[in-house]
Amino acid sequence: MSDGLSHLNAAGEAHMVDVSSKADSLRIATASAKVTLGAAAFQQLSEGNNKKGDVIAVARIAGIQAAKKCSDLIPLCHPLMLSSVTLEFDLDADKHCVYLRAICKITGQTGVEMEALTAVSVAALTIYDMCKAVDKSIVISDVKLDEKAGGKSGHWQRDVSV
Repeated sequence: MSDGLSHLNAAGEAHMVDVSSKADSLRIATASAKVTLGAAAFQQLSEGNNKKGDVIAVARIAGIQAAKKCSDLIPLCHPLMLSSVTLEFDLDADKHCVYLRAICKITGQTGVEMEALTAVSVAALTIYDMCKAVDKSIVISDVKLDEKAGGKSGHWQRDVSV
């Protein structure tokens, strides 16, 4: 490693971290995002009458698929055999927002934070794609890791009071 950076070797070249000596453990990561839409786009989404179909159903499938393909999208991520990928969507009619949450689980040698973050990102992009004909001012924001558990570093949870 170079200067303690795990993705650089002694020569300073990028490489995939060797996790072969790590013990398998249950690893869980939760990530979230927010999509803010205009009133018309939010109404179509929430009533299920978007011309492209059921936005939430398609976004859920896109998020699951993205988590499974994370190592194809993010350099140096390990390909993982995920045990579970769950996407949840909460609609806030007052703010015209969709709050997304992805929960990824695996029993393995490396964490699933990137898979959860990729899942909410692609699900949010799918909402944008399906609603952009009605509203081009859609904003995707607040993509973040909320919690992770398992592995050597143990449990971590975002401080929501900050």
